[in-house]
Amino acid sequence: MINKRLLIKNLLAHNDENSFYDKKLKLNIITQEGKAKFLKHICSLSNSNPTNNAYLVIGVQDEDNHIVGVDFFDDAKIQNLVNAYLENPPLVAYENIPFPHLTENKVIGLVSIRPKNNFSICSLRKNIWKYYGGTVFMREGSISKPRAFDIEIKATNEDFVSAIEKHSENNIEYTLDGVFEFMKKNEAYQPQYFVFKEYFVLCWAGKKKQKNDKTFFSRVNIELVNEQVKLFYSNYDEVEIEIGKNHFEILEYVHLGLEKSFKYYPLEKVKIEFKNNMSYDISSQLVFQPPVYESKSLHHYYNATNVLLQKLKKEILLNEIEKKDLVNLPSLYLISHLNGFSEALTKLEEAKPYLRKYPIAYKKYKENMRILRKIKYN
Repeated sequence: MINKRLLIKNLLAHNDENSFYDKKLKLNIITQEGKAKFLKHICSLSNSNPTNNAYLVIGVQDEDNHIVGVDFFDDAKIQNLVNAYLENPPLVAYENIPFPHLTENKVIGLVSIRPKNNFSICSLRKNIWKYYGGTVFMREGSISKPRAFDIEIKATNEDFVSAIEKHSENNIEYTLDGVFEFMKKNEAYQPQYFVFKEYFVLCWAGKKKQKNDKTFFSRVNIELVNEQVKLFYSNYDEVEIEIGKNHFEILEYVHLGLEKSFKYYPLEKVKIEFKNNMSYDISSQLVFQPPVYESKSLHHYYNATNVLLQKLKKEILLNEIEKKDLVNLPSLYLISHLNGFSEALTKLEEAKPYLRKYPIAYKKYKENMRILRKIKYN
């Protein structure tokens, strides 16, 4: 089993960007431009590596390999985006890899592009941004470039990538170090570890809450230590945990509402199932049913939020009540969007640069955009 943190270190230490590896400071798959550039890299890395894995490392400065990290990104539906836009798509996995020197909510993103079972050419299925459907991309050194459709795909990196992965294999020392490191960083939240199939070591921690007959956890952190992969992280949402003999299941809730009337709504169920052949599967099911409000009442809140957004745009000083209302602005626009307000999503995106000045409101914005991604890709 590959230790993903060690793999990233080996990629950064021994290689400039090349035909099987690329690095980026950030990943953006919200805008059409961001999606198009991401798909271009996936397509080119797949075509240039028909028989071996290829990698895209997120959260690293290009000029000096400085590891700065990115926010935890739990979008398991990234494969849906690839399947929707690419012909003969590869298998793509996004994993969150913790590094000791990064703050608790920061990780390095590792995108693994796995080889297909044949030498079929990967191409864009339809137009996106300035790229036309049918376009084929290949790697030329560290650059992804469009190429003619009748290119010949060759296996050239298999031995080199295999050597890097072999040097990144896990051992008992890395596993124990990972367990102790997790316990120390999460000592305030009752950290625990479980061993599945006598091989997989899973650590988790969370702040326990009892509500009626149910047990919830907040500030939940879950890591698969063998691979140094952070499987789940949340500062705010409440989570139900179910642990079986061969599985670990997470039911995530989101906090939504108007003014002081907020409720927890189930969002997504994620199940990690461990198998006898030293492998595991992660499956997810969206269970979200958005709150429905009476149109007249919701219009009142929506119009008041529009006035608040206009004040932000005009840089008018907010009073204390308006600053408190600002925290709920992202949730209000999300609820309005889910209740059929056609311009609510546009206004939520317009608010982004102004919310950066207000850390709590900006965190709420990112959380609501995460909910939207999950809904969209389902």
